[in-house]
Parts: sequence; structure tokens; C-alpha cells
Amino acid sequence: MYKHILVPLDGSKLAEQALPHAVAQAEKFGAEVVLVKVLQPLSEPILSAPAAVRAAEEASARLLREYLDGVAARLQEQGIAVQVALLGGKPYVEIIRFAEENEIDLIVMSTRGHSGLSRWLLGSVADRVVRGATVPLLLVQCKQECEE
Repeated sequence: MYKHILVPLDGSKLAEQALPHAVAQAEKFGAEVVLVKVLQPLSEPILSAPAAVRAAEEASARLLREYLDGVAARLQEQGIAVQVALLGGKPYVEIIRFAEENEIDLIVMSTRGHSGLSRWLLGSVADRVVRGATVPLLLVQCKQECEE
């Protein structure tokens, strides 16, 4: 039923609460898990140098790639096939676009992430993905004790 399961992550323990659910589906269906992190472009302050902004974005991308690779390694140790993708743009737009363009069969994501109790941040991402996605979604309700 599922061949490719997308799990959007933001680096938080809250977002990672979706991983066991994605792993369970991957094990059941022999599916591949695709870990995605969306890097929002830095806004350029009027007085900043474009080169400095680019350097900061490149450093962020390296750190985020290391994070995704670390999560992928943990899943691979469990025998799960994993891909990682670092995207740029608005999180909900890129998650939906990626799912449509990459034959994703299921999106598994947390209802909250880095924003913790601030539902209007990642909560709105989950809400917008629910409203815009054309594939099934599994939303994982976060447990309070993991908030950062």
C-alpha cells in the first residue's frame, strides 16, 4: 500500500515523535522513509552583505544535512530504507510540492515541532499540509514532556 513515506522534520524532539509511527508503517509495508527538512531562506537585512547571508545559509544547510543524516542512520540501524532531502522555501508549500513530485504515498508528521506550544507556527504548517496535500496523512499528537 505504501512505498514512500514522507516525514517532515524541523530538528525538534516534538517533530521526531512522528518517527516511530513512520517506522511502523515502513516495516509493515516494506516502504522507504523520506526525511525532509525545509530550510527557510534568511531575509537579507538592508545593511548586510549578500555574501554573509549566503555563508550563513550554507552553514545552516550543512548542520541540517548532518542532522538528517544522523536521524537516517538511526532508522537504517533498524533496517529501514531511508532517503533525506533538504529543501528551501516555505515549509508547508515545499512539503506538499515534494510529496506530489516524488510519488509519496503517505505523510507522517507531528502536530507541533520547534514552536512547542506556539500552535500558530508549526501547528499552522501541519494544518496547511492537511488542507493542501493530495496524499493520506498521519498526524501524531505530541506529548508535552518532549517540549524544548
